[in-house]
Amino acid sequence: MRLRNKPWARDFMAEHPDVLLAEPEKLNNGWHTLFGNDNPIHIEVGTGMGQFIVGMALANPNVNYIGIEHFDNVIVSALEKAIEAGKPSNLRLFRANGVDLLNIFHKGEIDRVYLNFSDPWPKTRHEKRRLTHESFLKLYETVLVPGGEIHFKTDNRYLFEYSLVSMSAYGMRLKAVSLDLHAEMPEDNIMTEYEEKFSAKGQPIYRLESQYMNM
Repeated sequence: MRLRNKPWARDFMAEHPDVLLAEPEKLNNGWHTLFGNDNPIHIEVGTGMGQFIVGMALANPNVNYIGIEHFDNVIVSALEKAIEAGKPSNLRLFRANGVDLLNIFHKGEIDRVYLNFSDPWPKTRHEKRRLTHESFLKLYETVLVPGGEIHFKTDNRYLFEYSLVSMSAYGMRLKAVSLDLHAEMPEDNIMTEYEEKFSAKGQPIYRLESQYMNM
């Protein structure tokens, strides 16, 4: 994906520190305090332009949501959506790379991880960059509560099959596996921008839920 440069993004982000956090690592083990409640915390790694995470926050006020995105030119769009939605109190965003999760979240601080339309990194030499690689599964397991879940959606069949194998090999329990999500569209499905685009072209959307077995 080619990113359009937005030279105004940094300044705009700095104007809204109540939504987009500049130093999330300072909140390690303090996220419930930030939200002011003990509600479950769900994170989306690679939140993109924010349609999913903002939609989830609006639909589920009793869950706290955090959107994580690496690129300024992308996360600023998520910030704009959050502002348009009235800055939901159960939503925060920050810019970071997925490998930094252990610096930002305490062990067992998160209840669920969402991975939506992640970069498939198709070349074998890039396997470790895939967000469902064993190394990332270990990161998620550390910050998740015992028995925490990963919810994963993609249009890429190869990445989906890879993820099924990777999660199974890690010892996770697979459930709610769908090879065509929109053929059996759940009422509570919140679509991402990519999901709308690909499904409109008739491409199947693959989805799974997986659970760590360290209960």
